[in-house]
Amino acid sequence: MNTIKRFGSAMIVPVLLFAFFGIVVGLATLFKNPNIMGAIADEGTMWFKIWSLIEAGGWTIFNHMELAFVIGLPISLAKKAQGRATLAALMIYLVFNNFINAILTLWPKTFGVDLSKGVENLTGVKEIAGIETLDTSIIGAIFISAIVIWIHNRFYDKKLPEMVGIFQGLPFVVMIGFFIMIPIAFIVCAVWPSVQDAIASLQGVMLKSGFVGVWLFHFLERILIPTGLHHFIYTPFEYGPAVVNGGLKPYWIEHLTDFSNSKKSLKELYPYGFLLQGNIKIFGCLGIALAMYASTPKENKKKVLALVLPAGLTAIFAGITEPLEFTFLFIAPYLFLIHALLGATMVTIMYLFGVVGIQGGGAIEIAAINWIPLSANHGMTYVSQIIIGIIFVAIYFFVFKFIIEKFNIPLPGRVADEGDAKLFTKSDYKAKKGSGTPETNNGESEYDMKAIYYLEGLGGKDNIKDVTNCATRLRVTVFDASLVKDNDYFISNQMAHGVAKSGTNVQVIVGLSVPQIRDSFETMI
Repeated sequence: MNTIKRFGSAMIVPVLLFAFFGIVVGLATLFKNPNIMGAIADEGTMWFKIWSLIEAGGWTIFNHMELAFVIGLPISLAKKAQGRATLAALMIYLVFNNFINAILTLWPKTFGVDLSKGVENLTGVKEIAGIETLDTSIIGAIFISAIVIWIHNRFYDKKLPEMVGIFQGLPFVVMIGFFIMIPIAFIVCAVWPSVQDAIASLQGVMLKSGFVGVWLFHFLERILIPTGLHHFIYTPFEYGPAVVNGGLKPYWIEHLTDFSNSKKSLKELYPYGFLLQGNIKIFGCLGIALAMYASTPKENKKKVLALVLPAGLTAIFAGITEPLEFTFLFIAPYLFLIHALLGATMVTIMYLFGVVGIQGGGAIEIAAINWIPLSANHGMTYVSQIIIGIIFVAIYFFVFKFIIEKFNIPLPGRVADEGDAKLFTKSDYKAKKGSGTPETNNGESEYDMKAIYYLEGLGGKDNIKDVTNCATRLRVTVFDASLVKDNDYFISNQMAHGVAKSGTNVQVIVGLSVPQIRDSFETMI
């Protein structure tokens, strides 16, 4: 389970890039649409050419998703020499696809795929980095990258005899991977067409399940956040072939211009109700933040506002909800269950009213690739979406406020010791640790300070087996879980939002600065 959690968190490295590129393509689509921009956006104008250039750059990651995942995973999962592991993963993935190309070229009848017809005339194949191969999508990329990471972690430090010492390290990893890819390529050629058929059948099941499938998808996506397994729910839909080949997000962006010019209902044009969880982040988190503030005693409201306001805005606009959600998750887990139930219900009702699209991020991303480019012909759909969202803001507010006050849940600002709600400065922390003022601390950064603090709370560097991170959490595997301090240690002085333990797997909920803190943390160990 720890391995699965680490693997799921590693997928966030390439996923974080998709939001930016999606916004770029969404804006380019908007500014190239003559129905919105007028004659300035007619084909052939300088305005049209400029935005066509920008759009071409925006499509980069969507056209090379497999490479992004192959390269992204070793950054998080390789236990040493991550840069060399990344190069090894890329090389071996290209070897894998070259083997598939050769197998299908040499034995087309055996495997039922004749590449001589051209990839544009065949289903289930594509060109990856100039190689005509089977379209294994991100599933194949993740699978091959995982194998390379395993080889790297196991054999990178292997000492070879002096006469062949030149092959130690990276070359040795690539050599092993090269020969392992031969049988794997044969197996994939034999098995993958059947897998593609199964995926097509799954698509039919998901479509026929209607609103039930939509509700279940969004409930699982939200309720699994504390475990880190929610990546396995949405990633195959957003970037993989679970519903449409290539993923729903690239499909949506590719057809965005067609959708914006059509007067048909969005649900008729795009019948998929998945990946609407951004509405939970916007409307649900707004209701929660308001309830937390309203249920705080008057004398502590300013302190709690300073805590809740940035966390709430981060959830609403950036789509990163963990700083807010983890504030109450460990104190009252049943609130998180209610959150998942309400959120899934809200999104399902929106879907029943015709709301579809790619709305998995925050308000900025949703506006760029949904509201703005499509509002001209589909504005009423979004009006109904916002009305439903506002209604659920009220529902969230009253439900959470009632439960918080009824059961006197000790959220920040509601306990006798107000230390939880205090926002400490760097000087406060250094004074407490006896390290002097910022000027006398040898240039130590805030990231270094927190890394030291976490390292102490995790039992010291000798207790650290490995470390990685996702968007907001530092994920550490320790040797002895009994040496890890409790949640109060990590949340004191606002050093973290909390800690989650599962055996020897520990997650420190840090926030958006976790990549920088991880760098400092790894340097120290």
